[in-house]
Amino acid sequence: MTRDGWLAKHPYLQPVGELHALVDATADAISIPTARTPHWAEYTEDFHAGVPLLQSSKVVIGVSHLEKTVLSLIEALPASALPGTLAEQCRALKARLHADRDFRGLTVAEVLHEDVHVPAYSGLLRYLGWAVMVRYLAPVVESFEQWRNEERWLRNYCPACGAPPAMAQLVGIDPGRLRLLSCGRCRTRWRYRRTGCPFCENRDDHRLAVLDVEGEGGLRIDYCESCRGYLKTYNGVGHETILLADWTSLHLDVIARDRGLKRLAGSLYEL
Repeated sequence: MTRDGWLAKHPYLQPVGELHALVDATADAISIPTARTPHWAEYTEDFHAGVPLLQSSKVVIGVSHLEKTVLSLIEALPASALPGTLAEQCRALKARLHADRDFRGLTVAEVLHEDVHVPAYSGLLRYLGWAVMVRYLAPVVESFEQWRNEERWLRNYCPACGAPPAMAQLVGIDPGRLRLLSCGRCRTRWRYRRTGCPFCENRDDHRLAVLDVEGEGGLRIDYCESCRGYLKTYNGVGHETILLADWTSLHLDVIARDRGLKRLAGSLYEL
């Protein structure tokens, strides 16, 4: 499964696919540093207590210096290649970042903490900021996955950045099948209970339901009959880069919404 092959079957996703490709290509072309892997023993206590890595006071992964890198990405994006509304927002965001030092100081905080109030451009800033952050954190996320004991987490938020899951994945075969939750921000995947709602954490199996979507490469919608929250789920392995990207299945969000379901999952995209 390739990106182009998926878009050929879902031409209505072409605009967001082109935007995603443009941002990726621009981010890959600029100089983005990588974070130093922490000493994991220093983080053990916080990990067992359920404190996400980036929120831990035991280990510090510096991010404040990334403000200039985020600005570099915004400046490097060719406005002529962006859709009209985004092009206007990008130009306005550049001007604001150059003119307002206080606003510039909020960029990384806005990326990491959604409760930080930015009066305008917050969605665009968060999307572009995480394009930088995911590259900066890549070696830490990989090392963290190898170090952590998945049985000691099993929480409904990302162990790396603390975000709620964007999607889920089912791997293996019964009776040993595993359920992984996937972060749409830092791209961490972690284990969670095989059944139960990851939003209201209802463990009543009878309140979980599945909405199969024919011809969607193993994607389906799992939803909770108690809170009506849903999670797009990839039932398979081998195409994670495409099928766990979130933007490649935005049409499933439309289907879920039309059925009265609520997106409680984390997302860098809005309908």
